[in-house]
Amino acid sequence: MAKVKVTETVLRDAHQSLIATRMTTDEMRPILGEMDKVGYYSAEVWGGATFDACLRFLDEDPWERLRIIRKEMPNTKLQMLFRGQNMLGYRHYADDVLEYFVQKSVANGIDIIRIFDALNDIRNLDTAIKAAKKEGAHAQVAISYTTGDIFTTDYYVDYAKQIESQGADSICIKDMAALLTPYKTAELTKALKAAVKIPIQLHTHYTSGLASMCLLKGIENGADIIDTAMSPLALGTSHAPTEAMVAALQGTEYDTGLDLKQLTVIRDYFMKLRKKYIDSGLLDPKMLATDANALIYQVPGGMLSNLLSQLKQAGKEDQLEEVMKEVPRVRKDAGYPPLVTPTSQIVGTQAVFNVITGERYKMVTKEFKGLVKGEYGKTPAPISDEFRKKIIGDEEPITCRPADLLAPELDKLRMECAEWVEQDEDVLSYAQFGQVALKFFEKRRNKKYHIDGERADFENQVHPV
Repeated sequence: MAKVKVTETVLRDAHQSLIATRMTTDEMRPILGEMDKVGYYSAEVWGGATFDACLRFLDEDPWERLRIIRKEMPNTKLQMLFRGQNMLGYRHYADDVLEYFVQKSVANGIDIIRIFDALNDIRNLDTAIKAAKKEGAHAQVAISYTTGDIFTTDYYVDYAKQIESQGADSICIKDMAALLTPYKTAELTKALKAAVKIPIQLHTHYTSGLASMCLLKGIENGADIIDTAMSPLALGTSHAPTEAMVAALQGTEYDTGLDLKQLTVIRDYFMKLRKKYIDSGLLDPKMLATDANALIYQVPGGMLSNLLSQLKQAGKEDQLEEVMKEVPRVRKDAGYPPLVTPTSQIVGTQAVFNVITGERYKMVTKEFKGLVKGEYGKTPAPISDEFRKKIIGDEEPITCRPADLLAPELDKLRMECAEWVEQDEDVLSYAQFGQVALKFFEKRRNKKYHIDGERADFENQVHPV
């Protein structure tokens, strides 16, 4: 048995899960050199919501963050999360934009690209896998794990075989909603290891309190790599603690080989950050509590709070129980999409409308129509013709890969943002976040002029012209 490898998530998914992705590059920088000494399999540092948060809230260039981390962690593989044809945005992009994004991600320091699709539609992953391989990156494909009648072990084995045949270098079981239980993890990991020859990585959240047990059962049944987070930003909606998993495996055939003393240095640093986040109100201690509702309702924690917020705005918060019962019905009607961005928001909002209007599908959101029409890809189960007609009328459903309907758009995007571009990568920031990116570019330019102006004033005082 080879040593179990560890992917550290503290620089991406851990703070995305606990503090809405608000850790700054300046907060990361002092500890990167120490993290580089650990010998992690990889560090997940980019992608997911980090890109959006950098531009929208932190006034940072995400590309510069990646370059800084690459420079400070030369010995560690850097990993990112990538939403297939959605890239890091919320719509499908043309292949030329996606290929350029992958090219620039790898050029700026990414080694491993974890690619997933909200519907587990392999067609939405094809271009991203090929692009990653072309650039010499490791293409890992994540299975969006969920539960329901059709989501049997056979369903996941079949999907894993498709992933392997598409050329992926490894597979990740991505349990974003903390729905895995220890014995289900054992069964699933064992079945996948028997079905495919590429490595299996296990990613699960601590929301329901089961993550450490799930990881252990996964390891005992052949998982090659696990995702963990340094303990100050572990537990709750985050991940199992890195140090605890390393200690649990020490002296066994699964020993990670990582040094607990070196991890303690890193823990001490993040404990100070944790205190800062709690004191400022950024980290709500409630986020660190176990919530078994994840298993009862089988919806992600973030989706649950979103539904409650929508009901409160409508003055109907007493109808939460009804909405929770309606979610699985809507999901069944819509072909059983896994509940992950963006499908969790689409299904949840439609369930709220169905309940508060008192009539199912009396009001239908544009996004729900798009899901039923096929704009996001093929749903795991077929949608009945009768239901589709009810939702989209006589509109023609999309049966091909949605991106096949998109014309190349990179040149058009370059023209649209030409006046603001200071680096090649800026067009990719603009492609995904439009007005948010333009506001960032404007601030960046103003800041630069301000600094240049101050410098000129200073030089004129010292060396009058």
